[in-house]
Amino acid sequence: MEQKKHWSSFGELNNSETYNKEVKDEFTESLPFVEDETVMAKNGSFLQAKAPRRDFLKYLGFSTAAAAAAASCEMPIKKAIPFANKPEDIVPGIADFYATTYVQDGDVVSVLAKVRDGRPIKLEGNDLSAITGGGTSARVQAAVLDLYDTARLRFPLIAGKEASFEAIDKAIAAELGGNVVLVSSSITSPSTKNIIAQFLSKYPGGKHVTYDAVSHSAMLLANEAAYGKRVMPSYHFDKAKAIVSLSADFLGTWLNPVQFAAQYAVGKKIDEKNISMSKHIHFETVASMTGSNADEKYLCRPSEMGAIALALLNAVKGGTVSEINNISDATLKAGIMAAAKALTAHKGAALVVAGSNDVNVQILVNAINDAVGANGNTIDFGTTLNYRQGIDSDFAAFVDDMNAGKVNTVLFVGANPVYSWPNADKVKAGLAKVKTTISFNEKLDETTALCKYVIPAPHFLESWGDAEPATGHFSFIQPTIAPLFKTRAFQDSLLKWAGDVNDYTTYLKNFWSIKLGGVSAWDKTLQAGVINPTPSAAVGASLNGAAVASASSAVAAKKPSAKIELALYQKVGIGAGQGASNPWLQELPDPVTRATWDNYIIVSPAMARTLLNIDLNNGGQADAYEVQPPKKVVKVTVGKLSIELPVLIIPGTHPSTIGIAVGYGRTEALGKAVIGTGKNAYPLASFNGQTISFDQADVQLTVTDQTYPVALTQTHFRYDTAQGNRTEVVKELSLASFLAHPTEIREERAHELKGQIMGGDKMTSEEVLANFEKQGTMYPVYERPGIKWGMNVDLNTCNGCGACVVACNAENNVSVVGKPEVLRGHEMHWLRIDKYFSGDMDNPNVVFQPLMCQHCDNAPCENVCPVAATNHSSEGLNQMTYNRCIGTRYCANNCPFKVRRFNWADYTGADSFPDNQRGEVNDVVLNMNDDLTRMVLNPDVTVRSRGVIEKCSFCVQRLQAAKLEAKKDSRPMVDADVKVACQQACPTHAISFGNANDKHSAITMVRAENPNRNFTVLEQLHVLPNVTYLAKVRNDNAKAEGHAAGGHEAKAEGHKAEGHAETKKAEAHQ
Repeated sequence: MEQKKHWSSFGELNNSETYNKEVKDEFTESLPFVEDETVMAKNGSFLQAKAPRRDFLKYLGFSTAAAAAAASCEMPIKKAIPFANKPEDIVPGIADFYATTYVQDGDVVSVLAKVRDGRPIKLEGNDLSAITGGGTSARVQAAVLDLYDTARLRFPLIAGKEASFEAIDKAIAAELGGNVVLVSSSITSPSTKNIIAQFLSKYPGGKHVTYDAVSHSAMLLANEAAYGKRVMPSYHFDKAKAIVSLSADFLGTWLNPVQFAAQYAVGKKIDEKNISMSKHIHFETVASMTGSNADEKYLCRPSEMGAIALALLNAVKGGTVSEINNISDATLKAGIMAAAKALTAHKGAALVVAGSNDVNVQILVNAINDAVGANGNTIDFGTTLNYRQGIDSDFAAFVDDMNAGKVNTVLFVGANPVYSWPNADKVKAGLAKVKTTISFNEKLDETTALCKYVIPAPHFLESWGDAEPATGHFSFIQPTIAPLFKTRAFQDSLLKWAGDVNDYTTYLKNFWSIKLGGVSAWDKTLQAGVINPTPSAAVGASLNGAAVASASSAVAAKKPSAKIELALYQKVGIGAGQGASNPWLQELPDPVTRATWDNYIIVSPAMARTLLNIDLNNGGQADAYEVQPPKKVVKVTVGKLSIELPVLIIPGTHPSTIGIAVGYGRTEALGKAVIGTGKNAYPLASFNGQTISFDQADVQLTVTDQTYPVALTQTHFRYDTAQGNRTEVVKELSLASFLAHPTEIREERAHELKGQIMGGDKMTSEEVLANFEKQGTMYPVYERPGIKWGMNVDLNTCNGCGACVVACNAENNVSVVGKPEVLRGHEMHWLRIDKYFSGDMDNPNVVFQPLMCQHCDNAPCENVCPVAATNHSSEGLNQMTYNRCIGTRYCANNCPFKVRRFNWADYTGADSFPDNQRGEVNDVVLNMNDDLTRMVLNPDVTVRSRGVIEKCSFCVQRLQAAKLEAKKDSRPMVDADVKVACQQACPTHAISFGNANDKHSAITMVRAENPNRNFTVLEQLHVLPNVTYLAKVRNDNAKAEGHAAGGHEAKAEGHKAEGHAETKKAEAHQ
């Protein structure tokens, strides 16, 4: 195996002195203590000190009252919220599941809502959906928390004052008229579109304008120009053997990443008996989740994207490197030719996508897809996508009409242009000239605050509805709880104002009963939650050559910028700003930067050397940047606008490009979670007369004398050999190496383990692996009959999206601790996703590795607990007995994986001490303990108190429920009976779980079918983890060679093939 150094931080890369000190001092504690004994003497009592409870508990070691508080298994719910239609057979304590649909600003995911005693507490993917296949995203998993958001509007408003529905209907009826415009985010509901058309028909000249904060207008307009259809086709990444993406983050935020991630994973799953992989080449400006997962990645400026598309088009038609104009970077030219070679080698099974909002770029991408036979194969115009429907120029014309006094009434549904339109001041000025302004948004967002009438809509978990995310694919919404507040579906308002006697529930039922052939068919469909069309062959489209010629000329005439450029992007959790008020999403570490609670400026290591005078190859300078949370603040100026943000240095970013995430800098009315979190970057975008441009080609940077703390989640372990290898933690290799030497990983494992076995040097690799468990320890090895739970994570299909992290939070009542605590390394996530770099610092390869409690059979945490709070079950689980834990943290110190979390404060309000949170946690945490917000808690999982260690339990509550269900049915338990939260949330199905003692279980099968990639983390420690991993295989252009890994040769005995022959063999399997 190729000798690599995997590093997750710059200090670690340079093995700096300060970094080693930080690693040794893992449990730093910055809490103040009583200054000296004179304070106690002066006050007469220790309890009169400044922080008596904290210090009192410190003296006691959290041994008495805190442990007693932890014994409480659930917090009482003070308010009982009934079902919308209470089932007759409801059983208290037994969860019910309702098929419904997550919908937000065009995003659609079919889900099952878990309702416990009348409260929705968890969302799971609906396996019946042909689009998502049961997958979810971080935002879907967090949506249930939005239902209990204390910042939701609780009643209608007239001019900012509470009003009744009768009063607001009467007032609007008196004003409604003239030119009426309804502005909404993308609506996928067919019944709603009918209602909107019915409402607007009453007002001649009425219009429906669709506005998307992060626009995809260029795709729609390009398809109209190239194919005569203003639609988005569906994409089939699962059918593509060669994928080229031009800054399209399709695994993170582009269109429908849940669907695309599942498709993409199909080409990355490896059958060791017939090894084959898709090849993915990515061109990007700022490090992204999709770029991190690509096989090959090339860095470019945003202004070069058009030139790359044109060069790629010419190359797939037979052009050469010398014909590539407007691009001077030799590496980038080589990348274009490599992409062209991959595409032409897989005609009919190739796919190109672009994230640019430039119409000309998208037209050229259409031409490339046409040239490589994608249309009708990997691209289907017979099934179109409805996720984004907005046209920027339509909204710009609407803003002009408002300012010209041509609009009498405007209604907002989901859209928030006062926040996200680049020229927000013009929108505000226009709204001031509109007589009647109405908002149906759930919260008092930036646009709603300027509207005269506000009729808040219910959360989707309180609503009825339907959605058509793609042609013929329908997903249905039904309420899982009665409305918590005085809200009304905006469809009800439109029907009432249009003179329709039906409410929306009746309208929807009639609408679908007619289509489906009766009420009984409607009821049956509602139970399933989805309607899937009959599968059909993909449909192509005829390309308009004139449009391609025009776009080619326009792109060729545009020269790339020579100045610093800006790229605005979305984060996986925050999106276009929808997730900004959700604490689970704010505290979710960004997959690329591992930062929480803020946006910032992303720069490359090369730019950091000149802009910040920080050379990450210099150990001292790297420490100064990385070890301390405060980061230098830089002023970004675009034209007359400027913004000041802290800077993070992220490898994989172009040296002349900076990146800033949108979605931050929200109004404080949206809730505690948005206060003090980042700044609004939308004003830095611009409207070019046709579309919104999220890139700027002339940016000025000025380093200020300020610093700002960024809450980064820290890496908790460091294992680095003298040779600089970390292959005992994470393993990766190229496809060429894997084909040439399939047993390379096994031999590497044997090399790491042979020193742990007496006589290991004389054993073969297979003998070492077979005997390590019994001979690698001085202790006896016991049989483990019955159930033995195990997990496997495929690093080839895990893309680091974070859905599993938020799912774990929701399922297991994991605490939100707030930015101040994250800054101190006190985050509580049971599951973290470590990010490892290898190779060139400026453009490294990236591997994501989810790490949770490994449930070791020889768990070192169990040996050191003085009160046996952590112990081993007969089913292989490492258990935590919360009401026995006294908080010594010996277990966390002895855990080699650093996956145990300590409750430094009373994050959940579970302590028996009164007012134990005030002054210890911030307002976000206090708000999470509001009676309303606490309704999201899972009553099956203990709420932990201060001073208690917690960690992954393999969702033991689900395991127990599954065993009981099988027992009631008088049958053995099978894999289908149980899915742990992280496994169920994963859109790529990267996680397998089950009974390792069952030879038919999924976990047994995946380990048996992948013997050459299977490994455990830190295997040489002989802690025997029950979590295994499948090594990352990258289909890059690396040649297979005899690699040294950890000081041993990983070349197969008798393998004589030369490097070029092995490369050809790899190409044959692409």
